[in-house]
Amino acid sequence: MKTLSRRDFLRTSGAAAILAATPGLAYSQVVGGGGAFTDYRALVCVFLFGGNDSFNMLVPSSNAEYNVYAASRQNLAIAQQDLLPITPPGQGGVTYGMHPSMAGFQGLFESGSAAVVTNVGPLLEPTTKDDFFSGAAKLPPQLFSHNDQQDQWSSLRGTVPSNTGWAGRMADLIRSAVTEQQMATNASLFGTNLMQSADETVAYVMGPGGPLQFEGFSLDPDSILFQQREAFRRVVDAPYNTMYERGFADVQRRAIDAADTVSTAIDSAPIIDAVFPQSQLGTQLRTVARLIAVRDQLAMKRQVFFVAAGGFDSHDDQNLNQPGLLADISDSLAAFHAATVELGVDDSVTTFTQSDFARTLTSNGDGTDHAWGGNQLVVGGAVAGRQLYGNYPMLDIGGPEDVGGGRMIPSTSADQYAATLAKWFGIPDIELDIVAPNLSNFAQRELGFMMP
Repeated sequence: MKTLSRRDFLRTSGAAAILAATPGLAYSQVVGGGGAFTDYRALVCVFLFGGNDSFNMLVPSSNAEYNVYAASRQNLAIAQQDLLPITPPGQGGVTYGMHPSMAGFQGLFESGSAAVVTNVGPLLEPTTKDDFFSGAAKLPPQLFSHNDQQDQWSSLRGTVPSNTGWAGRMADLIRSAVTEQQMATNASLFGTNLMQSADETVAYVMGPGGPLQFEGFSLDPDSILFQQREAFRRVVDAPYNTMYERGFADVQRRAIDAADTVSTAIDSAPIIDAVFPQSQLGTQLRTVARLIAVRDQLAMKRQVFFVAAGGFDSHDDQNLNQPGLLADISDSLAAFHAATVELGVDDSVTTFTQSDFARTLTSNGDGTDHAWGGNQLVVGGAVAGRQLYGNYPMLDIGGPEDVGGGRMIPSTSADQYAATLAKWFGIPDIELDIVAPNLSNFAQRELGFMMP
């Protein structure tokens, strides 16, 4: 058998090892001093990739408004009698219902544990239809583009390119207050993402079921794979001559330590009785619940989790596919909230959705195209629930918010949405403009859907 040199072993340890090593860099965040947090709070972002048709998720059910909706939505309209009623107060006689697949979320909303932020999206300043068509409005670049609008939601960058996301900037701001944490503030169960990218801190990237172990390693002392793991440990612990070799070895060492620490903690998590869907999103949220369950063991005070689901780019077969997609969101959110109640942390955990954009109100035959403002869900014990926040538009084609085909100009900005969550998370008002750079363009700095 060929014997590998230490240098060859490091060089050939593989892309999977490099990816697994990246989370270990998160410990660079524990620098500086400052007052530590005395409570625990977590934000859980559920990103719906592709652009969720959220005007079929939350639908006006009162006759006049429903008739306008049905005329605009054509063959995609949800039957009025099938909508699941919700009862937000103060709607001036207008009533609303959730998609018939969303009984779980309807129950959360009616119990006061959930809210909907309506017609929200990337927006640099308040914008009218006249401003849009006259060119007077300052607009996010490349509207209706998947990648660009995902980046806008994640970075709130406006017209200036940014390598950091709003959750990453939050982690940078609080890094001196979380120096005892044994896991990074930001953790992703859906790969690397711009929202959690930062200047000073690095997100911990894991798999849907937990930390990614190095391929070919085992924690079982009786396994030959354990011997390989120990051999690799001896390689990375050896002295090296150059800063590059030492730096790379340090990344590998930190990755092993991080995976071991988090895996050991999560293996000791209590059994959670809440039943999650057997879906990608359900699996991710179940893992998040297990990680939250061991928050004290890991000395965690602040966490932001990123999970996601795809399939929302409904250019065709929307009536066939959307019920299952929305049922998965609804059931997963309901199960996760039940888990936080079970763990006694529902007041400390807030889950919220984001998506590229909403869809056109008009049908392209059996689907929809890319649009702009849409509706987002917020769930948790600290949510000022059973309310609609923002201004739900009249869903008429050619109406005052429509810039073509039923593409709604947002009445609420993604900056305001993120700032509201950031303030609850513990970011002082004076620093919210760092998290949400366009916030100063809006009179209302936070939307009121979070209780202190």
